[in-house]
Amino acid sequence: MKIRHSLLVLLAPVLLAACGQQPDPAAAPEAAPTAQAPAPAGEQAPATDAAPPPAAEAGTEAEAAAPATHNPIVAPEGPDPVAGTDYIVIDNGQPFAQTAGKIEVAEVFAYWCGHCAAFEPLVNAWKAKLPDDVNFVAVPVVFDQNDQFPRAFFASEAMGTLARTHDATFNAIHIERKLRQNADADSIVAFYGSLGVDPQRFRSTMQSFAVNANLGRARQFASRSGVDSTPTLVVAGKYRIIGRKSLEDMLRIADHLIATERAAR
Repeated sequence: MKIRHSLLVLLAPVLLAACGQQPDPAAAPEAAPTAQAPAPAGEQAPATDAAPPPAAEAGTEAEAAAPATHNPIVAPEGPDPVAGTDYIVIDNGQPFAQTAGKIEVAEVFAYWCGHCAAFEPLVNAWKAKLPDDVNFVAVPVVFDQNDQFPRAFFASEAMGTLARTHDATFNAIHIERKLRQNADADSIVAFYGSLGVDPQRFRSTMQSFAVNANLGRARQFASRSGVDSTPTLVVAGKYRIIGRKSLEDMLRIADHLIATERAAR
């Protein structure tokens, strides 16, 4: 825990750079993270493939199954975000999975993205405090149809094992080096088997109609929302956050857009 906290502290002053596409299959594993020079005000930092600090340790399935607490609605801190600088209004935007009476926050991510791995512990802490009228969903990006990790995510979700596999997958790629960024299905099945997931059932679920349908939905959502890098947050299907001063600032902007959407309702 002390190591993880220290890594996050080191990350805080580093400006966020997004992951654009899955690394070349022939490429070696990611190098250690390097600090990025600050980008000019209002300008997104350039993309990089360097691997920032790890995701949080995977929680237990019991914790994931615990009922949500009724958190009070707290006014966002900091200045109001600016359209065109901090976020983009999505024309004819739609949530990924509309839930009646809920404001959706979708995180479009990739397991092979080092910045998504660094973002994960921050997101976990943030979403644990979200009010009951906010629904958080994780959406794996499908930049490459040969990428097996989106299939793995949706298969694990269908089997109810995400609490066991989600953070563990980030760690296996970026910390433990048990999985390559471009791991094939056999490698992922074997790793998930080591976590207690039934390998035969998991392999079958990865190729199921339901998983294929979810891959199509994820691809369509990212395209409709204008997502071209990860991590990206989309609020209510209407607002795509583009402000990348820091990982924490993305969450601050999200808080304001949630409040905006709540007021509009």
